[in-house]
Amino acid sequence: MCGIVGVVSGAPVNQLIYDALLLLQHRGQDAAGIVTQQGRKFFMHKAKGMVRDVFRTRNMRALPGNAGLGQVRYPTAGNAWSEEEAQPFYVNAPFGIVLVHNGNLTNAAALKAELFSSDHRHINTESDSEVLLNVFAHELEKATRGVPLQPDEVFTAVRNVHRRVRGSYAVIALIAGHGVLAFRDPFGIRPLSMGRSKDGTVMVASESVSLEGTGHAFERHVAPGEAVFIDLQGQVHAKQCADDPRLYPCIFEYVYLARPDSVLDGISVYQARLNMGETLAKRVISTVPPNEIDVIIPIPESSRPSATQLAQLLGIPYREGFVKNRYVGRTFIMPGQGVRKKSVRQKLNVIGSEFRGRNVLLVDDSIVRGTTSREIVQMARDAGAKKVYLASAAPPVRYPNVYGIDMPTAGELVAHGRSVEEVRAIIGCDALIYQDVEAMKRAVAAAAAADAPRLDGFDASCFDGVYVTGDIDPDDIARINEARVGQEDPLDETPSRLTLPNAQEAR
Repeated sequence: MCGIVGVVSGAPVNQLIYDALLLLQHRGQDAAGIVTQQGRKFFMHKAKGMVRDVFRTRNMRALPGNAGLGQVRYPTAGNAWSEEEAQPFYVNAPFGIVLVHNGNLTNAAALKAELFSSDHRHINTESDSEVLLNVFAHELEKATRGVPLQPDEVFTAVRNVHRRVRGSYAVIALIAGHGVLAFRDPFGIRPLSMGRSKDGTVMVASESVSLEGTGHAFERHVAPGEAVFIDLQGQVHAKQCADDPRLYPCIFEYVYLARPDSVLDGISVYQARLNMGETLAKRVISTVPPNEIDVIIPIPESSRPSATQLAQLLGIPYREGFVKNRYVGRTFIMPGQGVRKKSVRQKLNVIGSEFRGRNVLLVDDSIVRGTTSREIVQMARDAGAKKVYLASAAPPVRYPNVYGIDMPTAGELVAHGRSVEEVRAIIGCDALIYQDVEAMKRAVAAAAAADAPRLDGFDASCFDGVYVTGDIDPDDIARINEARVGQEDPLDETPSRLTLPNAQEAR
């Protein structure tokens, strides 16, 4: 899960891309990169760290040009600690191409072998994004052999990428001297939106909030399987390049990943979370009588809309009981369980008066690894809570995710192979209430606008075990897990791990 943005303008784009990446910072905090084009020359700066730390004034001055792209990285494949795997990636032929990618390729190993044996291309990192770039470059070279590059040749290359590549991918590429290309996988698992400013600047980005926050009017979502090519004059060319496109967006975007003020594929993230709170209320009533709950407290921040709606429907006071340190990153997307575990109490502090002597219902957006939930429940008890109930706006996360969320191994999921009562005992709460899978899907779908694209379903594989691409089996999952190398910081000599039965560690 990364954040990507691409821009074509009549003015310098370095500051605009920087501002858009700040609005996408929640999608990745491991590394950031920007590339711009002036004439036919690329200018690039990328490094590990947050956007504000990676780009200094001297770096921004060294990024001239009126077209460019950028990415904030959250690693799901390859080496989380490698500076070389920060994006964008670059190849010099054909034309010169730079690319950023949000998602995860499920057949990266097979593609890497094909690139070496058949396409005669070299892959120098463990990143599946470099694989994707080289597949596209090879197909573009074939499509333009002996002819000038036109949008139709670009679309032919994308069509052949769709036929070779499996998994989830939202892609933005810059082709030297020609323009910016954006495309999504045929299932639309990862989001991509397009907008335009009053001066004619065209932007494509992972979430609508990065368009609106930089003065661009939202125009539309890039459709599953569609390719959009923006030439350097700002003209937009679009074509459906997939044989059988269907819209199955990742439901975890609405549960946790996306900003609440974004609209993804016509579905308001904020409204989806309100709806999930409404359906969660029915589950709470069936588990804990409302008269046994004194106060409802959200676990910041994604759970706030659900907790607000839940409290309103149950007629129970809503209170803020945790104060978040905004200068500590989101624990879910920190690579390495050691780093994640250390940051929990740095990240949150309790307001003791909201817990003391009360029966408290904590509301979280989801429970993945369980370590954060366990610590937060203990923090509530330490603050004087009589009873601590925990409600999750999402169902139990029981299955590996292979489409770009950092929870692919079953052994990391606290709910995998366990009953709700067993999970409750591990977390240490007095009652544990989960959302229902089908109720969650209905709640998110109900947040769609009247003019939203037609929805075929959701990728909810981490909840229901159904992989929408239809090509995932246990061997594939094992292979993808093996590709996740270097997830622990090599400088952390004493990683702290919360020991759970069967080595299960969860958020």
